[in-house]
Amino acid sequence: MKLLSALRDSLSALLLTAAIAGTAAPALAQTAYEAALPPELNTAPALCDHVPCSEVLPGATRFSERKGQPFYVEGYADENGTRKLVGYVVLSTDVTDTPAYSGKPVITLIGLTPDGHFAGIKILKHSEPILLLGIPESALVKFNDQYLGKFVGDNIEIGRSRPEEDIIGLDAISGATVTVIAQNQVMMMSGAAVGRQVGILEATVRPQANFADRGRALDWDTMVKEGVVQRLAVMPEQVGLERSSEPFIELWYGYLNHPEVGRAIMGEAGWRTLMGRLAEGEHALFVIRTRGNESFKGSGFVRGGIYDRIQVRQGQDAFTFRDLDYLNLYGLAAPGAPAFNESGIFIVRSPAFSGAFPWKFIFLGNRVDRATGARTFVNFDREYWLPAAYLEGGRPEVKKPDAPWVRIWKTRAVEIGLFSALLLMVAVAYANRDALTRRSTRKNKWPVNIFKYTAWVVSIGFVGFGLLAQPSITQVLTWFHSLLFQWQWELFLTDPFIFLFWIFIIVTVFVWGRGLFCGWLCPFGSLSELLHKIGAAVGLKRFQFEMPAKWHHKLKWLKYFVFFGLLAVSMFSMGLAEKLAEVEPFKTTFLVGMFNRSWPYTLFAAGLLGLSIFTERPFCKYLCPLGAALAMPSTFRWYGLRRKQECDSCKACAKGCGSHAIDEDGRIDHRECMLCLDCMVLYTDEHACPPLAQERKRRTKAGLALTPIGKDGYYIPIKPVAPAAPRA
Repeated sequence: MKLLSALRDSLSALLLTAAIAGTAAPALAQTAYEAALPPELNTAPALCDHVPCSEVLPGATRFSERKGQPFYVEGYADENGTRKLVGYVVLSTDVTDTPAYSGKPVITLIGLTPDGHFAGIKILKHSEPILLLGIPESALVKFNDQYLGKFVGDNIEIGRSRPEEDIIGLDAISGATVTVIAQNQVMMMSGAAVGRQVGILEATVRPQANFADRGRALDWDTMVKEGVVQRLAVMPEQVGLERSSEPFIELWYGYLNHPEVGRAIMGEAGWRTLMGRLAEGEHALFVIRTRGNESFKGSGFVRGGIYDRIQVRQGQDAFTFRDLDYLNLYGLAAPGAPAFNESGIFIVRSPAFSGAFPWKFIFLGNRVDRATGARTFVNFDREYWLPAAYLEGGRPEVKKPDAPWVRIWKTRAVEIGLFSALLLMVAVAYANRDALTRRSTRKNKWPVNIFKYTAWVVSIGFVGFGLLAQPSITQVLTWFHSLLFQWQWELFLTDPFIFLFWIFIIVTVFVWGRGLFCGWLCPFGSLSELLHKIGAAVGLKRFQFEMPAKWHHKLKWLKYFVFFGLLAVSMFSMGLAEKLAEVEPFKTTFLVGMFNRSWPYTLFAAGLLGLSIFTERPFCKYLCPLGAALAMPSTFRWYGLRRKQECDSCKACAKGCGSHAIDEDGRIDHRECMLCLDCMVLYTDEHACPPLAQERKRRTKAGLALTPIGKDGYYIPIKPVAPAAPRA
C-alpha cells in the first residue's frame, strides 16, 4: 500500500511539473532562430554593409554592390596594391525563398570561390521548430559544412551517393528531413544562379517565341478568359493582417511582346513605340493594381532604384528590375479594362528569358509577425504561359523537374507502400471488429489482441523509431496557422509519412473517433500501453493501479487546457508555443532520442514511460494536447460502439475499462475511449456479460436451445413452432 501511495504521488508530481519541463532551456543557445535582421537587407545595394560577407568568403576585404539578375556580390582582396577577385557572395532570398518545415525560408548567406566551389555558409535566420529545441542549431551548421569545397554544378542530393549516376549524397539531419531538403534546394539554386551569370556554368539560353498574329482586336474579358492576362490577389490574412474580404493587393499582368496582346493593351501606336525601344531579346510585361493600398513598385525610387516587390522567374532563373527597367503605362486601350490605381511596364533584359516557355510572376509582400511585429518578405506567385494558339506551332515541350516533395515520394516509395499497407490493415481489422470480438471471450481475447498488439509493436518500431512518423501538436499548430495565412500543400507533402498519417487520422476520427489512432497506432501511446502490459506479465501487476474515478474525471480536462493554452500562445508567439509543446515527450522519445537531450527532457519522457508500467497511459489520459485536439471532433463520429438496454445499470464493462470511458449510466465517452474493444468482447460473451449470462441460465433451465447472439448483443429469439395439422 505504501508503494501504491508513492506511485500515486509521483503521478500527481509529474502532472504538476509537465508544463515546466516544456519550458526548460535548451542545452545550446539558439543564435539564428527568428533573429532580427536589418530591414534594408532585401533592398540595399550594399548588401555587405548589413551582413558579415567576410565570414563566408575568407580573405575578402572589400565587396561590390549588388549586381546581376538575381543579385550577387563580388568580393575582393588587396594584393600588392591591386584588387584581386576572391569570389562571390549571394543572399539566398535574392534567388529563392523556398519554405522549410516552418513555412518560412532558412535565410542563408553563401560564399563561392571564383571557380564555383562553396567557400562558406552562414545561417542568418531560420524559424524551424525542430531546431528550436531538441536538435541543436549546430546540426544545421554541420549539415551545411558538407557543401564546403563542392562545385555548384555538382548533382547533390540528400541521401546516399550514387557514383553511377554522378549523384553526390549528403547526410541528412535525423528528425529534420524536410528542413535539409529545402536547404539543399536553396544551396543549389543559389550557387547555380551565380554560376550561370559569371561564366562558371553554361548560361541558360532559351529559344525565342514565334508569335501567331491573327490580327484580332482583343477585349479585356477575352484576354482574361484565354489566359493572356492573369490576376494575382493577396489577401490580408496571408500577410499577417486581419482577415477581410477585400484583397491586400490585386494585380493584373501580361506579356506585351505578343502583337495581339500588346496592341490590345497599349493601342497600335503605343505598342509599336514600345517595341522600337526594346533591343533584340528584351521583353516587356505590364502590371496594374486594381485594388489594395500596397504599391507593387515598393521602395525602388528611394533605395538605389531597385523594385523590391516584383520579380519574374523562369525555371531556375530569376529576373529583378531596376529603375532603368521601368516605363510608365498611362492607360489601357482594351475595351472593358478595369480602372486601376497604379500601372507600369517592366523590361526583362536577358537572353535566358523566352515568351514561348512558362514563367512565374512574383509579388514580394511584407508579412507581419504578430508576436514581434517584425516584417519579413514572402513570395506570392502565379504561372503565366501563352496559350498554344498564340504561338506558331503551339507550345514547346517542357520537361519540368520534379518538385522536391515528388522526389521524396519516389525515393521512399517502398517505405510509403509498407506504411500505407499498415494503415489500411489496421482500418480493415477494426472495421471487422464485430467478427473479432465474437470470436473472443473475457478469458481468451487473442482474436482481438493479436491485431492490436501487432499494431503496437509495428507502430513503435517501424513508425516511431524507424520512420520518425510521430504526429504531434506542433503539426496541428502549423496547419492552423497555414489555414489562417498561407496554405502550402508542398510544405506538408515533403513528409509523406506524416501527411498520410494525418489523412488516416482525420478520416478515422470522424468515422470511429480518435481511439483508432490513439489506441492502436500512436507510437508513444503504443509504447506506453505495451510497457503496462509487459509490467503485468513480469509480475508487477500487484503494484499496478488505476486513478480514482473522482480524480480521473477532474484531471482528464487538463489536456484540453494544455491544448487551448498552446493554441492561444501560438497566436502571439509561435516560437514560445513550440517551446511549451515540449509537454509532448514525442521529440525526446523518437525524433531526437533520450540520450541526445538535456536531462530535464530525458527525465520527463522517462518518468512518463516508467509511470506507464504502473498505471495505464497517464500521458494520453491527462496531458496529451494532440489527444485533446482529436477528442473534440470524435464527438461527431459516424459510428460508435454498441450498447444494450441493460448497459445503463450493469457495471461489468465500466469496471474493466482502463480508459475510464464508460460512465455510471453505461454510456461510452468516445472522446476518452481508446477503442481497446475489451467491452465489446464482454458484450457478446454469454458467460461474462451479466444480461447474457442470466438469459443463458434461464434458457438452459427451461430446456431451450441456445441460439446465436445477434449484432445487438442479445440471443436471437426462438420462433415458436406451429403444431402439425391433424390427419384426415
